[in-house]
Amino acid sequence: MADVISMSTNEPVSLRLIDREFLIACPPEERDGLLEAASFLDRKMRELRSHAKTPGFDRLAVLAAISITHEYLQLQKRANTADHSGAEPDLVDGLAALRRKLEAALDAQLK
Repeated sequence: MADVISMSTNEPVSLRLIDREFLIACPPEERDGLLEAASFLDRKMRELRSHAKTPGFDRLAVLAAISITHEYLQLQKRANTADHSGAEPDLVDGLAALRRKLEAALDAQLK
């Protein structure tokens, strides 16, 4: 049985991370982005599993979250630095939207 994470009232999308299936509700216009994010997360978790001493799913998920968050924060710092020197507003808005999605997904997973 798949875990269900409800982020909005729209059609569910089935995602597979390592050996687990998750159903996540999302608007149709965000489906491709969600699938791309899940694919990225699955690759990151598999990469970490190949180096982990105890490759339990929960541990891999936390390690992947920390790793991705670290990468995100580094990009955000660069964007903030670039923003003060005239960076493109689309990049800053995109990073802010990504942050909100990551926080929502992590909050839903922790509940």
